[in-house]
Amino acid sequence: MIDVRPEPPAAIRPATFLAALATAVLSALLLGEGLGLNLLVLAVPAALAAYFAGQAAGRRLRPWTLLWAVGGLALLAVPALRDAGWPTFLACVSALALGSLALHGSRTWAGILVGSLGIFGSVGSGTAWAWRGLRERAEGSRGRWAPMVRTTLVAVVLLVVFGALFASADAAFADLLGGLTPDVSVADGPWRTFLFALGLLGALAAARSAAAPMRWDRLEIRPGRARGRAEWALPLIVLNLLFAAFIAVQLAVLFGGYDKVLSETGLTYAQYARQGFWQLLWATLLVLLVIALALRWAPRGAARDRTLVRAVLGTLCVLTLVVVASALRRMDLYVDAYGLTRLRISVAAVELWLGLVIVLIMAAGALGARWLPRAVAASAAAAVLAFGLVSPDGLVAEQNVERYRATGKLDVHYFQDLSADAVPALDRLPEPQRSCALVGIAERLDRGNEPWYATSLGVARAREIIAERPLDVDESECRRLGTYGDERGIYDEY
Repeated sequence: MIDVRPEPPAAIRPATFLAALATAVLSALLLGEGLGLNLLVLAVPAALAAYFAGQAAGRRLRPWTLLWAVGGLALLAVPALRDAGWPTFLACVSALALGSLALHGSRTWAGILVGSLGIFGSVGSGTAWAWRGLRERAEGSRGRWAPMVRTTLVAVVLLVVFGALFASADAAFADLLGGLTPDVSVADGPWRTFLFALGLLGALAAARSAAAPMRWDRLEIRPGRARGRAEWALPLIVLNLLFAAFIAVQLAVLFGGYDKVLSETGLTYAQYARQGFWQLLWATLLVLLVIALALRWAPRGAARDRTLVRAVLGTLCVLTLVVVASALRRMDLYVDAYGLTRLRISVAAVELWLGLVIVLIMAAGALGARWLPRAVAASAAAAVLAFGLVSPDGLVAEQNVERYRATGKLDVHYFQDLSADAVPALDRLPEPQRSCALVGIAERLDRGNEPWYATSLGVARAREIIAERPLDVDESECRRLGTYGDERGIYDEY
C-alpha cells in the first residue's frame, strides 16, 4: 500500500501561531460584514503562517509554488471587484484549490486532483500540532508568556477606554472610528465565534500542510494493458472519419447558407443554433474522456507505436477544435437573435476553456506530457480569474442594451436578478426602461449597509451612478415593460 504520509513536523513556531491567531481575529471581525476586500486581508496572515511553517521545515519556494500562491491571491481580487455571486463563488473555490496546491507541491494527475483538496485533510492534524507545540513551549517558558499577556491586555484596555472617550467627545472622530472598526454586537457572538474558529482552523491547516505536506504524488495511476495497433487504432480512426464528415457538413452549411438547411429540416433559426450547441459541448467533453482512455491502452514501446498514437490522437484533437469553433459559432448566432444570458455566457466560456485544454494536449503530444497536469490546472484557474474580471453580468447587460438599440427588443424583467455589476450598462438605457431595469438592483443596494472594506468596487460604482441619476419609477410603465411581447420566453433556463 502506498504511504503518502509525511514525516512528523517540528513544533510550531511562535510566529506561525501568531499569524494563525491574527487570521482568526480578522476573520471574526471582518467576514461577518461581508466579502469585498476581506478575503484578501485574511489571506495575508494565513499565507504568512504557512510561510513561517514551511521555512522552519526547510522547504524552498519553487516556481510552481509561487505561481499557485500568486494565482490564488489574484482570484481573491474578484470578490473585491465584482458583486455577482456566481463568479465570486468560482473564484473563492479556485483560490482555495490553488492554495492547497501551493502547500502540497503536486505535479502528477493524481497529485493535482487530490492535492487541490488536500488542505482539508490537515484541519484536525493542524489543530493537534498547534496544541502540542503550544503546550511544550508554555511548559518551558512560563516566565516569558505572562508579561506578554499582561502587556497585550493593558494595551487593549487603553485603546477601548480612550477610544470611547474621544469618540464621544468629537462626532467627526466617532465617524472616522466607526468607518474603520467593525460593528460588533452581543447578538453576533455565536456567529463571530464560529468565524474565529474557522479562521484559526484554516490557518493552522495551511501551516501544518506547509510544514509537512502529504505526498500525493506517490499515488500512481497505472496504465492499462497495451493493445495491439489495429485493435487500438481502428475505433479511433472511425471516430475521426465521423468527425470529418460532420465538419464537411458544417462547411457546406456555412458556404451554402442556412436558408436551405432550415427549409429541409423544418427547424427555425433559433432551434438550429440552440439544438446544436449542447450536443457539440457534450461531444467536446466526451472527446477528452476518449483521449484519456485511449492513452491508457495505447500501444507503446516501439517508435512506430508512438508515431501512430500521435497521428491518430493529434488528428482527433484538430477535428475537435473545429467542433469547438462550430459550437461557439452556433452560440454566437443564438445570442445575436435572442440576447445574452448568464447561462449562455457561462457555457460558452466552458467551451472556450475545453478548446484550450485540447490545445494543451496537442502541445503535450509534441513536447512531452510531464507539465500537462499542472498546465491544465493553471488554465482552469486563469479561466475562472478572467471570467470574474470581465464582469459577466456587465457583459450580459451591455449586450442586451446594444441589442435593444438595434432591434427595440428588451426583457426588463430579466435584469431584476442581475448584480450591481450590470448598472453601468443599464444606465445607458432611455427612460422609463432605465429606471424599470434598475429598480430591483437599486432595492438590494438600499438594503445593504456594508462598511467600505466589505463592499465591492461594483457595488460602490453602482451606488454612485444611482445617486447621480436617481430612478424615476412609474409602476404602470414598469408593469408594461416587464415583458416584451413574445420575447418573455427568451430568458428562460437556456
